[in-house]
Amino acid sequence: MLSMTAFLPRLQQAAEQLLVTLSSQQEDLLLAYLALFERWNAAYNLSAVRTVAEILERHIIDSLSVVKLCGRDADDHRPLIDVGSGGGLPGIPLAIMQPERPIALLDSNGKKSRFQFQVATELKLANVQVINERVEIYQPTQKFSAITSRAFASLVDMISSSEHLLDAEGRFYAMKGKISSAELSALPKGIKVEQLHPLIVPGCIAERHLIVLGRTGSSK
Repeated sequence: MLSMTAFLPRLQQAAEQLLVTLSSQQEDLLLAYLALFERWNAAYNLSAVRTVAEILERHIIDSLSVVKLCGRDADDHRPLIDVGSGGGLPGIPLAIMQPERPIALLDSNGKKSRFQFQVATELKLANVQVINERVEIYQPTQKFSAITSRAFASLVDMISSSEHLLDAEGRFYAMKGKISSAELSALPKGIKVEQLHPLIVPGCIAERHLIVLGRTGSSK
């Protein structure tokens, strides 16, 4: 298997460009995650992206671009759920960067949930909970302050299927490509765009955005 240490300089460079500080332990964990992703991807089809370099660029570095944005501040320790987490994106990089924050990874695909569990076990991510369930029927004992997703086709789908997971003051954090005015105008009553962050992702020329949504009656 290709040594992941060869990708450490690129990871460090991208983190510096994103103004994200990585400890040596976090670097090791992200590279270990990269190795596991590459190994499992061939058998479990976690992503259409196949090469290690592309996995690093298009998945891990992309996820690091929202580390400081998926909460009220960079040290927000309130519980977050990553809906449709797939291979654990952005949830696992967030969990590595915010080890004191409870992070749930929700996916209905059993193989992908097994991968997430393997990552959490091997990397000893004590703050990660893996949930193999359909988002529409999952009923948590405690609601979440943040919902992240890279997977939903539309904001309306994300909101309609997962709003029941969100606490009264919670926020949706949707990672998207191009922004569609039609999609924003279709938001259901009671939901508003609070922030729209253009993401400058190192090595990515495509448009990337993080859309922060909240309820109209909630306070910032």
